[in-house]
Amino acid sequence: MQRLTGRIRRPVEREGAETYIQLILLSFAATVALTRLFLYITGYPQIGGGTLHIAHLLWGGLALFVSAVLMLVYANRWAYRAGAVLAGVGIGLFMDEVGKFITRSNDYFFPAAAPIIYVFFWLVVLFYLEVRRPNRREPRTELYQALDTLEEVLDRDLDSTEQAQLDARLRYIAEHAEHEEWRHLAAELLGFVHSEHLPLVQRRPGWLEKLSKWAGDVEQRWLPRPRLKSVLVGGLAALGLWALWTLGAWLLALDEPPHLTRLLPDLITAGRLSSPTGASWLAVNTGLKAACGLVLLAGAGLMLAGRETLGLRIGHFGLLLFLTVVNLLEFYFEQFSTIVLAVIQLGLLLGLAYYRRRYLSGNTDLL
Repeated sequence: MQRLTGRIRRPVEREGAETYIQLILLSFAATVALTRLFLYITGYPQIGGGTLHIAHLLWGGLALFVSAVLMLVYANRWAYRAGAVLAGVGIGLFMDEVGKFITRSNDYFFPAAAPIIYVFFWLVVLFYLEVRRPNRREPRTELYQALDTLEEVLDRDLDSTEQAQLDARLRYIAEHAEHEEWRHLAAELLGFVHSEHLPLVQRRPGWLEKLSKWAGDVEQRWLPRPRLKSVLVGGLAALGLWALWTLGAWLLALDEPPHLTRLLPDLITAGRLSSPTGASWLAVNTGLKAACGLVLLAGAGLMLAGRETLGLRIGHFGLLLFLTVVNLLEFYFEQFSTIVLAVIQLGLLLGLAYYRRRYLSGNTDLL
């Protein structure tokens, strides 16, 4: 046992790890959304006949297997990117069928399945944010990542930016490494990296850089600060009014029983109001939604009044409540139709963060 534990090395984060987790996250979310949309449009078809039913969970398992094989067998960076996408697809197809595996009746439409998938998505988001956080710099990690970057040399794809990054890492190792052999290796690699015989290629921006540049061009042309502020204020106000309108619709239904009977049957039939507890959670959801709506309206009003920093903070708080608390209940009662609303809320949240970073970095208008 001691020999086994002695061979376990302290883990080192791979170069570009945040990109791979981001690919998993995006492909997972897209897979769940597109799978549900496809099944809804096509009437939930089944592959197989008689006693056989080829569930898409099996395709998810196949995608996960191919992903693992790619990343275990091949050392190229493209294998990690492809493996990350396939892993996200496999996880999405697996999680989409979670309702079948938490119910005795194998109920794909079990109401709690959508909130479970939503919670899992946000756990992956939290993990992604943790991976993105800068780690404490140390020679061992820098050497791991420098050796990983040398793959670009083998593929004859090293550009000047990657060369500069390698130079910075190797110089840090040469100055701070505690082992003499590490410093010697870094010095030798520095000489190699700056060798006149080392071919460099012209930098080719990736699709993320191209997308970022396109977004910057669109912003400069179509979304100057006043117009961007109007979009954000209008989005916060519209979402806040929608939340209050939902509360008003239910209050009106309580006063008019015929209207209430038109709202409840679908929820009862789907099993989301099968007990008094379900009705209590529906009331909690409606109340929380209305409270968040008031917060968003307050944020929009403060931004209009010129208290932009305070308004952005309040709007940010309201959107976080929507995304982390209200939507959990929304997914239970409204199921996957809530995806569209969640995407709008996330877009507004990112828009507020961008506006504050772009225009208010030195503003001190606080509570």
